[in-house]
Amino acid sequence: MVDGGAAWVSGIEHRLGSEGRGVIAWSLRGADGLGELPLAAATPEPRPTPPHPNGVIGLDHVVIATPDLQRTIEAFERHGIGLRRIREVGTPDRPRTQAFFRLGEAIAEVVGSRANAGSGPARFYGLAFTVADLDATARYLGELLRPAKPAVQPGRRIASLDWSAGSGVPIAFMTSDR
Repeated sequence: MVDGGAAWVSGIEHRLGSEGRGVIAWSLRGADGLGELPLAAATPEPRPTPPHPNGVIGLDHVVIATPDLQRTIEAFERHGIGLRRIREVGTPDRPRTQAFFRLGEAIAEVVGSRANAGSGPARFYGLAFTVADLDATARYLGELLRPAKPAVQPGRRIASLDWSAGSGVPIAFMTSDR
């Protein structure tokens, strides 16, 4: 449900229609910024996730891409956000590492290379929402949702929103882990 140009999911305000492309800024309650990602001006008090025909019941995780994984991990840890786990992914010619942090109900998945640190800022890459019923979400979105497949998390499924939907950021919908 969009109200006043914003949607609330998992106690997080998602402002829609801002200048720029994708997720352009964020704020964290209890942290004065990470220095890595652009900050929004204020952090409003959280609100619950209202019902929506797309079936979203929460934000599972936000994906952040970084050219310097260690620097970004250290930025989270400096603000008291502890590293939960590391997972190696990718291919032999393009190895990637995922670092996971708990942010209230949601997870921050930070993706980068452990071997090659580059310059430049971290950036938001995508959002993954939890839905009550992925098949119902697929019926609601129709051809705008790509076919579901097994998620990395055992027993869960995930489906990506097609770019033709017009989103400025990659979006995925996942089954609940409960």
